[in-house]
Order: sequence, then structure tokens, then C-alpha cells
Amino acid sequence: MDNLYIVIPAYNEQDTIREVINQWYPIVEKIGNNSRLVIVNDGSKDDTYKIMQKCAKEKPLFVPLTKENEGHGATVLFAYNYALDQKADYIFQTDSDGQTIPDEFWTFWEQRHDYDLVIGHRNHRQDGFSRVVVTKILKMVIRICFGVNVIDANTPFRLMEADTLRDNIQLIPPNFNLSNVILSVIYERKKSKIKYIPITFQQRQGGINSINLLNISKIGLQALKDFRHINRSLEQYNI
Repeated sequence: MDNLYIVIPAYNEQDTIREVINQWYPIVEKIGNNSRLVIVNDGSKDDTYKIMQKCAKEKPLFVPLTKENEGHGATVLFAYNYALDQKADYIFQTDSDGQTIPDEFWTFWEQRHDYDLVIGHRNHRQDGFSRVVVTKILKMVIRICFGVNVIDANTPFRLMEADTLRDNIQLIPPNFNLSNVILSVIYERKKSKIKYIPITFQQRQGGINSINLLNISKIGLQALKDFRHINRSLEQYNI
């Protein structure tokens, strides 16, 4: 029987983290087979980790982890590597801001044996114009740098088969900021079996939106620089 590790990065989410745990924990309970819910605290400055520790006392399948602050991308990589080290069969990643809906997970789980990556497509997004603009910029930059068309590269709602993820994650530089984006690109470049499924994407349930129109151009320019470097690395592996 397959087991599942749900991994979630968290930073300064004290207002929502308990609800996020309560929403996602029943999924690993239902699947069983040593499945776990893993939340990685990325050096929060509030009480996020304290709340996580309290919740873990009541939920034996919940694993609270903490580390120094490195950003979302590095924290996602940390979580993936932890799940792989724990011999997960499948790894599902989402975020801790309450924008995704746990009930939509089951459609993904039902198709796990047919695809290497089942990823959400954020249709009718409710998280602000600036975020939509960032996604469009990333899509354009990806097409320019890598020659692939990724429908929604950075979606925090993705189910991955562990062996394929283990091979692909080795191609990503440590602490890379846009790790999920590059993973999506690698799956596309390798012509892996990918399924895109529309998902609901709500407004943030707490915390602060760190993206605004003033830094969108900086994100695009930095991504262009980083992607060119990684593209050269992928070409060395004939990917």
C-alpha cells in the first residue's frame, strides 16, 4: 500500500497554522500506511512553531520541523528531501496560508499511479492582481529560457511520485528560490507523465502578501539570470 507525506512550508503563520493542520491531518489519517503531515517552520518570528509543537502532542502523524530562515524555495527543498529520506512513496506539497482546499486533493490521489506529477492549475485566482502578473511573467520567462510551455509552474498543490522526484531534485541548486518552478520545468523537459487539474485558489487566510507590483520586475530579472544558468546545467545532462 502507498504512503503519503504531505509537506508544507510555513513562515509567520501563527494565525492560520492550527487550522491548516486540522484541515490536512485527516488526509494522512485516512491513507494510513505510515503517512505523515510534515510542516517545516522557516525560522518564523512569531509563535508558528510553538503552535505546531502543541498540535503535535495531539496528532501523532504530524511532524513539526524547524530550521533557520532561508525562504520558501529552500524550505520546500528541505521538506522534499526529508520526505524522501523517510521513504515516502508519494509527496504532496501545499502552502500554509489557507489558499488551497484539502477536499480537492482526492482527485489527485486517485490518479497517482498514472502520472509522475499531478499538479494544480490555479483557475479563477482570488489572491490579487500582482500574483497573477508574477505567474504570467514566469510563464513567459520559462518559455524563453527553457523552450517549454508550463501551464502553472509554481502551483503549491502538487503530488509527486517519490522515485521520479528523487532523480529530478538532484538537478536543482541548494537553496534555490524558485524550486517548484524549476521542478515543473524539469518534468516538462524530460517529457514526464504530467497531469494538470484545475483547483480553487482562495484569498490568503492570514499573513502578509509579500509580492507587490514594485518588485515584480526584480523577480523577473533574477529569474531570467538564474534560469539561464540552470538551463546550461540541464543541457549538460541532455535534458
